Amino acid sequence: MTDAAATELIHAQVPLCATLGITADTFRPDEVVLSLDWAPTLCTGNNVLHGGIVMALADSAGGVCAFLNLPEGAGGTATIESKTNFLAATRGGTVKAHSRPLHIGKRVIVLETEVRGDDGKLAAKVLQTQGIL
Repeated sequence: MTDAAATELIHAQVPLCATLGITADTFRPDEVVLSLDWAPTLCTGNNVLHGGIVMALADSAGGVCAFLNLPEGAGGTATIESKTNFLAATRGGTVKAHSRPLHIGKRVIVLETEVRGDDGKLAAKVLQTQGIL
């Protein structure tokens, strides 16, 4: 179920999310879930969702999760490292990026994000480090 207020906030802070039609389902420091509907304009050959789109969804979920875990007085967050393993092609439906913090430090936040299709199958696994600004 879409969280309209969280989606509006994310679209204002990360305009790419608005451009891609990414919506927020879960918006908590311990877990962020963002959704993206498959569309032919977001694909490579064979109607496969482009890997860059999958990475943008995962990076956005991780960035939002990091933002929700920033220490008081921090000016924001930025991805400083990201590693993606693609495990399955997405050819339709909705993909969801589930992001959770693994480490919340004074200078960096490390997050793990799983991207899954409608069938629950793992499409990508992402480990990223967000620098605290």
